[in-house]
Amino acid sequence: QVQLVESGGGLVQAGGSLRLSCAASGSIGSINGMGWYRQAPGKQRELVATITSVGITTYAESVKGRFTISRDNANNTVYLQVSNLKPEDTAVYYCNAWRNSPNRRYDYWGQGTQVTVSS
Repeated sequence: QVQLVESGGGLVQAGGSLRLSCAASGSIGSINGMGWYRQAPGKQRELVATITSVGITTYAESVKGRFTISRDNANNTVYLQVSNLKPEDTAVYYCNAWRNSPNRRYDYWGQGTQVTVSS
């Protein structure tokens, strides 16, 4: 099992920045990658950014150039630097970790952290 704890959300004005953190514990040696998803009210959860165990990153088109995902292997923590925030970035941000097996992918989720961007 993998446990994920997010922090760093809050209320920020448009154009502002935040740094979200996700601390992983448990069977972290089995993790193939981690990422961030978000879910706005009335919308489906969507991918924001991911980083694999070898450092390959991916981003949603809507956040490219504004968000940066990084990791600190020594502290088992993944960060999401969010900059130039827009009101449409308002959502609950969830940390995700995944583990691949021959037959399926296992996903682990944090409890979420709220990001609210005021205009």
